[in-house]
Amino acid sequence: MALVLVLMVIAIITALVVEFAYGVYINTSSLANWQAGQRLSLASRSAVRLAAKTIAEKAEGRKYTYPGFIELSYENPLEAGGAVLIRAEDENSKFNINTVIYPNGKLNKEAYDSLMRLLGALELDPGIAGRVADWIDPDSEPRLTDSEDEAKNAPLNSVDEILLIRSIDREAYAKLQPYITIYGSGAININGADVLVLMSLSEGIDREMAGRVVGYRDVTRFESPGEISKVAGFEGDLGIYLMGKITVKGSVFRIISTAVSGDIKRTIEAVVDLGEVVKYWKET
Repeated sequence: MALVLVLMVIAIITALVVEFAYGVYINTSSLANWQAGQRLSLASRSAVRLAAKTIAEKAEGRKYTYPGFIELSYENPLEAGGAVLIRAEDENSKFNINTVIYPNGKLNKEAYDSLMRLLGALELDPGIAGRVADWIDPDSEPRLTDSEDEAKNAPLNSVDEILLIRSIDREAYAKLQPYITIYGSGAININGADVLVLMSLSEGIDREMAGRVVGYRDVTRFESPGEISKVAGFEGDLGIYLMGKITVKGSVFRIISTAVSGDIKRTIEAVVDLGEVVKYWKET
């Protein structure tokens, strides 16, 4: 009996020691991960500020900005073996989805048609255009059967707000998201716009013509909107029609900075203008 009791006591003490050691290990690991996360967050924030400053300096004194996005990577000075990845996107190279409704609440037919063309190029449901318009416009008259149900009746505050709109799922959002924005006047920067965004400007622009714009700017940057007429197919009425709908310089940029160390990473997504004013900030 005494031997059994001794063995039970030893077993209990062993279990307590193991549990204590495990708890110390977990807490120590959690603290180390938290500290690493804080350092990565600091590195990611610094990268956003550096990218914003670099973009502003490069745009200063220039008539244009090019290209539509930039990707950079460098070693993280705060973490041995770590890295920081930066992607900067020109928001003016995208379609401003809020422009489908004028500030006075009326439908902007030309912007609405542009959104329809973009949806068609992406092989998405054209009904999305009506749902977006009803989400934004202040009235309660539905363009589709249920498109006014729970509608915000105000402009989108972020692109991912589209996921709140009825019948727009994550798959459709993932296809549409790279080409849309909520920033800028709606004029598209032809020095950075994707082929599909260029096609959305007019039904007269097919994929081949949009490709010519991309090919032209890869050799010679557009320094004024009127230079679009130098591209084959844009010499006449089409080039004139595009005036006011296009620009050659971005003013708002989305910067995505990711700092990585081992299995830990911190990502900051920020939107800044050329004055380095932050319009949007999200850290994950």
